Amino acid sequence: MKLFRLPIIFSLLILFSLPVVLCSHAPVTDRILRVADGQILSLADIVKDLAESRLVFVGELHTTQSHHQAQLETIRALKKAGAPVSIGFEMFRRDSQPDLDRWVKGELSEEEFEKIYYKNWNYPWPLYKDIFLYARDNKIPMVGLNVPPEVTKQVAREGFDSLSPKQRGDLPMVTCRVDPEYLAFIRRSLAMHGHGGLDFTRFCEAQLVWDTAMAWTLLRYLEKKPESTVVVVAGSGHSWKKGIPAQIRRRSELPFRVILPEVPGRVDPKNIALNEADYVWLGLE
Repeated sequence: MKLFRLPIIFSLLILFSLPVVLCSHAPVTDRILRVADGQILSLADIVKDLAESRLVFVGELHTTQSHHQAQLETIRALKKAGAPVSIGFEMFRRDSQPDLDRWVKGELSEEEFEKIYYKNWNYPWPLYKDIFLYARDNKIPMVGLNVPPEVTKQVAREGFDSLSPKQRGDLPMVTCRVDPEYLAFIRRSLAMHGHGGLDFTRFCEAQLVWDTAMAWTLLRYLEKKPESTVVVVAGSGHSWKKGIPAQIRRRSELPFRVILPEVPGRVDPKNIALNEADYVWLGLE
C-alpha cells in the first residue's frame, strides 16, 4: 500500500486536510451561481465568458473528487467551445515542466508519469488521473506552477527574510508584504484555528510567496502563448481572488475568472462577494 506523506506546509492547510473521497467518474451538478447577480446558470451558459478570459481559476479541496470532476468538465467545455486551452497545475513544480511536456507528447507511460506525479504531489493519483489523461489524449499543454517545497517550508518557519539571495533569485517578482487584509483573508479562506505552532504572519508570508510565484509563472507562460486560455487547477485558498488572482492583477490587466466550489462553512453562496469569486459551483460533494 502506498503511503501518502504530506509535507509540513501541506499539513498546515486545514482547509485541504479532509478525508479523501474517491468517487471516480462521479457526476457533478450543473448548477453554477453567478456572483454578480445571483443567477443560477449551467456550465454551457458561462463557457463563452470563460473562453474570453486568459485565466480561469477553478478551485478545489484537494481531497474531494467532485471538485476535480468539475475542473475536468470546465476544461472539456472550453475545449469543445474551440478555446485554445492550457492547464496550469499547482500540483507540479516548475522544474518538472519537461516531464509534463513529455506526457502530453505521449512519450511517458501512465506508470512512469504516476511516479513523477508522486515526486511533486502527495495526494492520491486517482483524484487527478482523469484530468491528466484528458490532457494527454487531447494534446492540451500543461504548465507546472509550484515552487520547491523547501522554500515555502523555510518561509513558514523562519520568515521571508530568511531566504538566501539565490533562493530569492529563483523567485522573480516576489515581494512579501503581509497586510491586515491578507491576514484576515488567510484566516477565512483556510478556516484556520491553529497553524502547527508556527508564527501566523510567517505562515501567511509562505502563502503569499506561493501565490506570487505561481502568478509570475502564469504571466510568463501567457507572454509566450498570448492566445491561450489557461485553466488553473489549484486549491481554493490559492484560487480566491485574493490569492493568485490578486497577484495577477497587480502585474497585469489580463482578464480572468474565478470559480470556487461550494464548501459549507467556507465558501457560502449566500455570503460570497464579487471581490472573492465570479462563480460558485453548487452542490459538489
